[in-house]
Amino acid sequence: MAQAWKCTGLRWSGDGPALVWDGGRRSALHRGKRVAFGVVDGGVRTCVGARGHPCPTRARVSGRSTGARCEECARLDRAHSVAADTIADDPRPYHVYLAWFGPGMIKVGITALERGSARLLEQGAVCFSWLGVGPLMAARRTEELLRAALKVPDRIPYAEKRAVRSALPATEAERVAEIGELHERAVALAGWPESLSRKPCQPVDHTGVFGLQGLPAALGEVVELVPGGTVGGELIAVAGPDLHIAAGARGVVVLDTRLMTGWQLCPGPGGGGFTFPVREFRVEAGVQDGLF
Repeated sequence: MAQAWKCTGLRWSGDGPALVWDGGRRSALHRGKRVAFGVVDGGVRTCVGARGHPCPTRARVSGRSTGARCEECARLDRAHSVAADTIADDPRPYHVYLAWFGPGMIKVGITALERGSARLLEQGAVCFSWLGVGPLMAARRTEELLRAALKVPDRIPYAEKRAVRSALPATEAERVAEIGELHERAVALAGWPESLSRKPCQPVDHTGVFGLQGLPAALGEVVELVPGGTVGGELIAVAGPDLHIAAGARGVVVLDTRLMTGWQLCPGPGGGGFTFPVREFRVEAGVQDGLF
């Protein structure tokens, strides 16, 4: 039997994206790379634990869960999460940012100053700009101000992000235009916390980093991994946690790497193809209008 590995997720760094495995080993994900792996036949998906601690019961989790945590570990993880708004006394400074994922798809969010732009890469933000910087609670209040005054959401579903990646505006000027407009409206609002400093609009475009220029439309997305299933093909783009893989005659399929965690994985066949369940994107009159 081939050696099996457990994936702990996709990580972005200055060197680009990489899959990280138990023990710290990394597999760089450069475009053009051949991707071929499978799930150990007869294997089960187990909880990945929380906050660096293994799940005490090694509980089984659903193949469709992107969190790969049992109920108890998920509760523990959220109990110590800035994103879940359960921490109010973090002394670190935070950035408030605007992130753009496609026409009409822009959100506000916060990330620790020390993390730089890693959070934006992890989310698959096509473009972004900083909006301000200050203490955590001031950053939170600014985020809430934009939601209330300008109706800017703090979340955009991954399904919506994937649906537009192959049809983004051709030029950087077009892609960053909405960020510039919203930034101008945001900094003009009354009610900004005094402890939060406004930042100038300096959009950053990740189109080249993700490999989205000329990206072919995807057939669909992997729904879940299953025991004995395999994937093989050429990696043509990586955006956030998503791998866009050209899988031979079947076309391009999107694999959310968060579905890989908790499984025992092994080398797969070298040829292109998927035997994991795939949900096809709905296309009407030649235009992709969503996933379902």
